[in-house]
Amino acid sequence: LTNRGHYKYSSLQITLNAIRKCDEILGEVKMNFGQSISTCMDKFATFSGRASRSEFWWFYLFTILMSWGATLAYAAMFSFENPLRDILPFIVDVIFIIPVLAAGSRRLHDIGKSGWWQLLIITIIGIILLAIWYATNTKPEGDRFNQADAA
Repeated sequence: LTNRGHYKYSSLQITLNAIRKCDEILGEVKMNFGQSISTCMDKFATFSGRASRSEFWWFYLFTILMSWGATLAYAAMFSFENPLRDILPFIVDVIFIIPVLAAGSRRLHDIGKSGWWQLLIITIIGIILLAIWYATNTKPEGDRFNQADAA
């Protein structure tokens, strides 16, 4: 309590601090939105190594926002009846396909799975399984995919 009878920290601050402490104990690296984009674009074709949950999910959100932004920008410039209305979002998706696959591969390595499991995206049930794996905590089995070991 402060001298005015108010609590010094809000429950949200306490919860966030507890989550950060758990992540420190578990060894997971937290990234913010900008760090994630920078890291994933620097490693745009690097399929080896590991990626934390925050790195993967922030970057995935960025690619979705870019695709939506391209759709809105193109819709503002051209009518919806135009048969070429999907070309700009398609170009954005093609630009980001390799970086998303690389980040996904590194994310799967972080939980001890091969990046080849991403081929499950072809099936409906595979999308659900991949989403669960992408959201899974870091596992010690992923140590075999560390960059230092690969060199």
